[in-house]
Amino acid sequence: MSNNNLTALSGAGVSIWLDDLSRDRLNTGNLADLIRDWNVVGVTTNPTIFAGALSKGEAYDEQVRELAARGADVDATVREITTTDVRNACDLFRDVFTASGGVDGRVSIEVDPRLAHDAERTAAEAQDLWKAVDRPNLLIKIPATQDGLPAITRTLAEGISVNVTLIFSLERYEAVMEAFIDGVEQAKANGHDISRLHSVASFFVSRVDSEIDKRLDALGTDEAKALRGQAAIANARLAYAAYERIFATDRWKALADAGGNAQRPLWASTGVKDPSYSDTRYVDELVVANTVNTMPEKTLQAVADHGKIDGDKVTGTEEQAQEVFDALTEAGVNLDDVFLVLESEGVEKFEKSWTELLETVSGQLDKAKG
Repeated sequence: MSNNNLTALSGAGVSIWLDDLSRDRLNTGNLADLIRDWNVVGVTTNPTIFAGALSKGEAYDEQVRELAARGADVDATVREITTTDVRNACDLFRDVFTASGGVDGRVSIEVDPRLAHDAERTAAEAQDLWKAVDRPNLLIKIPATQDGLPAITRTLAEGISVNVTLIFSLERYEAVMEAFIDGVEQAKANGHDISRLHSVASFFVSRVDSEIDKRLDALGTDEAKALRGQAAIANARLAYAAYERIFATDRWKALADAGGNAQRPLWASTGVKDPSYSDTRYVDELVVANTVNTMPEKTLQAVADHGKIDGDKVTGTEEQAQEVFDALTEAGVNLDDVFLVLESEGVEKFEKSWTELLETVSGQLDKAKG
């Protein structure tokens, strides 16, 4: 069984990844079904996803009891639980990984978000997670904070594949691509096989509209109101144009000739938050080759049911997208502040989710110990 819309999306060069993972999805065969029937070729996780998974049902109870009996503390238990799910998901995607030559079949796990502003500890945590999961189709998620950039380079330099997350601005995205290329060059110099090194850059979409629409509503002018809902897609289209430029340079071509794989743009946060917008808009409007769209299952189902997949909607749109951004500035939106707020809120949200995860597991350990 396959779905025409999802098949069309895959055929246009968009890799469909599910933005969710849980023990229930693995145990019930749900994830296997999505791979077989829904064109899903990868999975992303984050602290919020794991916090939600651990707070529901009894799927983790047996493992928690075993860890409690061994005297594991909260941090060790969280590490064991999350890496177990990710390792098992990696095994489930192994055929996809092999068939795609390592491009897809990827599963992401994020470093402790409390380390987002500590490059050295982030890089060390990335290596620990890579060793703990011990699967070639793993991606280590590192946030694109200013301090995250050197950690990205260091991690890649060790031959570890990376998913760079929490990218909101074009300026930061360009710095991420620079950090990526630095890392691949260092990996090559360190003797790693760079043909096995893969990366995606997770460019967040819907949160940009949420923040900018709020500011446009506050401005209240006709010009401002006319710009509602245009910023996020324009931002992503500008990002893709930057991707095309950076990976056409002689510097990158030298690495590509040595087997290097370009860092693909990944459209993240593609679940629509404003009910007045089409629930498939951040998929329909961002179709372009060599990208990933990671979506919650609700969005995946919506695209399958009524998505409008009409081919490439991104190539050649840079000028139009820039006009949107120029108009936003003229209307009075401080874009630098928008992106600063979004990054800060993104880090804070994941830190909060991590704290909730630790608290949930602490309670489960206490219960297991009687």
